[in-house]
Amino acid sequence: MPSVVGGFKINTVGPSSIVHIGDSLILNPASTSKTFAGSGSFNTGDFPVTNNAVSATVTNDPDGIDDSLSKVASP
Repeated sequence: MPSVVGGFKINTVGPSSIVHIGDSLILNPASTSKTFAGSGSFNTGDFPVTNNAVSATVTNDPDGIDDSLSKVASP
């Protein structure tokens, strides 16, 4: 149903946010991210012990296409 919208202020819009004014059927926010971490980076607990002789985290990503989200645009 149509409506009249008064003034409004948008302070921030996050990476997976939607700003929509008006009628809509489906709103589907989506985002992806990639995390690089070396050996022993995500250890949890009181006394973690990690033994690493040689460790290297390779962050080179030559393909550049890692987005696994399929987005559907509606007219």
